[in-house]
Amino acid sequence: MVIIQSTSLTIIDFNKKSNLLGWIVVDDVVMGGQSNGDFSLNKEGYAVFSGTVSTANKGGFSSLRHRFDKLNVSKFETIKIRVKGDGNKYQFRVKPNQFNQFSYTTYFQTTTEWETIEIKLTDLIPTFRGRILEMDNFDGKELEEIGFLIGNKKDEEFKLIIDLIILE
Repeated sequence: MVIIQSTSLTIIDFNKKSNLLGWIVVDDVVMGGQSNGDFSLNKEGYAVFSGTVSTANKGGFSSLRHRFDKLNVSKFETIKIRVKGDGNKYQFRVKPNQFNQFSYTTYFQTTTEWETIEIKLTDLIPTFRGRILEMDNFDGKELEEIGFLIGNKKDEEFKLIIDLIILE
């Protein structure tokens, strides 16, 4: 008898029937800014995080997050995101507990072509409001929230198309 163990876990695989409930856009308007992000499905069934970042009124970011039931991710080392960008730099964010005030983050640069971004879980750095915290990197044990943020300290339009997020 052969036992095959799964070597990956799909967190999200967007398609035309995907439900976007549980995905929340949080812009700098929570602190007086004027950025405006949106999240939707396009006609091909991919998720689209798009909008405008404005540095007016000390603003300058738009973010997207998704909370889900806690996952044990201790047997995985890497998270892969398949995206098509716009040439902008984005931040990928995770939380082992949705109630943490801080996130574990890394940056990735996009192109205008489909690409798979590979992020080693233990490379995710603890940050809070753009500042690196004096804590250990992500321990890779549990996951309860994922997200994206754009905030490059400049006014810009953005569009990040998201296909798939998996753990391996």
